Amino acid sequence: MLSKRLMQLLRMSRSLGVRAVLMTLLALASVFLTPLFEPLIPQALIDRLGQEAVLPVLTILASSMLAVTTFSLGVMVQAFQSASSQATPRAYRILMQDGTTQTVLATFVGAFLFSLTAIVMFRADIYGPASSVVIFAMTIFVIAAIILAILRWIGHLSKLGSMDHILSLVEDSARAPLVALSSYPALGAVPHSHAERAPPNAVEVIAPYSGYVQFIDMPSLNEKLAEAGARLWLLAAPGTYVVKGDRIALLNIEGDHLAKKVAKHFTFGKTRSLEQDARFGLMVLAEIGTRALSPGINDPGTAIDVIHRLLNLLSGCKCPDTDPPRFDRVIALQVSAEDLLGDAFDVLSRDGAGRVEILTQINKALDRLAKNDWPEMAKAAQEKKTYVREQAQSGITVGPDREKVGLAD
Repeated sequence: MLSKRLMQLLRMSRSLGVRAVLMTLLALASVFLTPLFEPLIPQALIDRLGQEAVLPVLTILASSMLAVTTFSLGVMVQAFQSASSQATPRAYRILMQDGTTQTVLATFVGAFLFSLTAIVMFRADIYGPASSVVIFAMTIFVIAAIILAILRWIGHLSKLGSMDHILSLVEDSARAPLVALSSYPALGAVPHSHAERAPPNAVEVIAPYSGYVQFIDMPSLNEKLAEAGARLWLLAAPGTYVVKGDRIALLNIEGDHLAKKVAKHFTFGKTRSLEQDARFGLMVLAEIGTRALSPGINDPGTAIDVIHRLLNLLSGCKCPDTDPPRFDRVIALQVSAEDLLGDAFDVLSRDGAGRVEILTQINKALDRLAKNDWPEMAKAAQEKKTYVREQAQSGITVGPDREKVGLAD
């Protein structure tokens, strides 16, 4: 289970700006530390590799990398905007965390700043003759990094912004929180069904901000509660939208001071995130599928692909561990299999109620999930078939089509 600090570090590592800054710092450090290596350079290399051998290469790099970076940024923005219009705006935020795109662009920015800064240092006569050799060696490494980045970028551009790329990224992003459900049911806390109810005089923990609950620092929260000898009942799980002043939890120990400390362990944001919200990824995939069924797009093939990916994700959900809860001071609601199936298939069943091929694939997916090792998932899948059948009842009127979706005349 992630702590809040680790979560923030992971978010920073998925930011294009942070990667570009880190690559920039690396480039600037290599340029400014170059004079320290001058005593190690033999005279033979100094005579062979002077400024006249290095400056032309640096000039070419500085001019070309600026153009390549600008072009690549334009391609990225255009591809992501196109993906947002084709899929869903929620998918756009996941695309913005694409590690390949961020690393390539950061490499281009770092190479540009390395060459530009080195040129300035040469023109200002800060570098001695031996520094030319060091800069030349570093330039070779920079060129090698650029070549690798360009080759990687070419391969990545062939799929960037495509529907397959979008679906793969969303599916991969949704898998981790779903897998965590089996290891940390109820976020690793005591499931609400296994604990007593909060006392009538429980102290309310109030939301300090409006927005979605994105993350709850369970390790730190449980430690804080243990120190105070308190217990906490969570009322707002990750993915819940709250307004400033809403109740997000209840404490069995009086004292506003402790309630304010507890509230600091919650992270709020304007959008939902995937760190602990296992249902969000399923909802994004379902949105992509239902948009594909809209009259303006009319792409049932994409909706069927979405159903298959939803099946892959839900098939990986295993029966939650029955080990003692890791965070025994916190009581939380557990995400149910019924919730997961509803997020995945309800909207597709409604919007695809008149499409035989969509309902057929949903029924096949539910048949497969009805054999899941997790009893709750198997039962929920069997019950969900009834809902799908009711949706098809009004949408499918032709006899043979009704038979395909399991409707008997």
